[in-house]
Amino acid sequence: MSSSSAVLFRPFSLGTMTLPNRIVMAPMTRTMAPAGVPGPSNAAYYRRRAEGGVGLILSEGTVVGRPVSRNEADIPFFHGEPALAGWKGVVDAVHGAGGRMGPQLWHTGSTRGMSGWEPEGPVESPSGLVGPGEARGETMSEEAIADTVAAFAAAAADAKRLGFDTIEIHGAHGYLIDQFFWQGTNMRADRYNGATIKERSRFAAEVVAAIRAAVGPDYPVILRVSQWKQQDFSARLAPSPAEMTDWLLPLVEAGADILHCSQRRFWEPEFPEIDGEAGLNFAGWAKKLTGAATISVGSVGLSSDFFGAFGGENSQAGGIERLVERMERDEFDLIAVGRALISDPDWAHKIQSGDTADLRGFHAAALAELV
Repeated sequence: MSSSSAVLFRPFSLGTMTLPNRIVMAPMTRTMAPAGVPGPSNAAYYRRRAEGGVGLILSEGTVVGRPVSRNEADIPFFHGEPALAGWKGVVDAVHGAGGRMGPQLWHTGSTRGMSGWEPEGPVESPSGLVGPGEARGETMSEEAIADTVAAFAAAAADAKRLGFDTIEIHGAHGYLIDQFFWQGTNMRADRYNGATIKERSRFAAEVVAAIRAAVGPDYPVILRVSQWKQQDFSARLAPSPAEMTDWLLPLVEAGADILHCSQRRFWEPEFPEIDGEAGLNFAGWAKKLTGAATISVGSVGLSSDFFGAFGGENSQAGGIERLVERMERDEFDLIAVGRALISDPDWAHKIQSGDTADLRGFHAAALAELV
């Protein structure tokens, strides 16, 4: 093992889950599950990352059982027997390679996909908005909200039944749960809105609490959150530590064990006006304010941030010195790796052995196939 990377290969345990190292495969949408059902190619794709040394694999977003919960064709379902049987094949393949895995449970809300695909029915969101002042779809009734909470809980129970080691709730990036958080898309006049981020977190807290009740006290529950939205990269839900506490602490108290804190570049400080340019990042502040374990993420091991990938840009393999420094000071507990693992399934093993000269950069062409 390379001495510079040793901190990344410490074991990590929480509840019923024990990981051999701190490296997480970030959830990345692939839209390669025809009719919503993952098959052998999906299982092989995830198995290769387990064989390559990833400690925990988080699946691409897989949608819960609501009439219109996805915004692209061939996004996988996490409901219905054909899809659940497909996911059983995936998790068994990962476990067969010695890996650990959790599905990311998702509802895309009123967001649009990138391909131009349109669902057959109307999309749903807190206020029928896809962005500030931009109408799309239907405002959710309280009955629809209750049914959606139940759909998340049912998916989590199915994940535990199928043998997954954890689940992640997608509460970030401008999708449904995040649309409740964001004042620009939550214009409701009921208990799911309010002047404060704490009030607008009610829906997310109900989802987390229902999942906790469905899976029991010791099964790890991860919640992914972000300040930025795909609708507005500069958006900030919590511009101060006090507001971040009001946002995240109720979600931890509702049952989230791990906060997966998404930012564009993991090395950037969240509140530089408080602790300077070398200060805590988003995951560091979330851990400090809530006491929860955290996952950091954002352009790990690459020379540019991930937004360029959507425009077809490639990115060279980069060093991990800044990551090691932050992990050694226990700023956060786990680190999620995204595009680097799409092009290089053996990334974790190469980092562990010190074989960094053989690391592959990200190539946008890899998004077109499961390799």
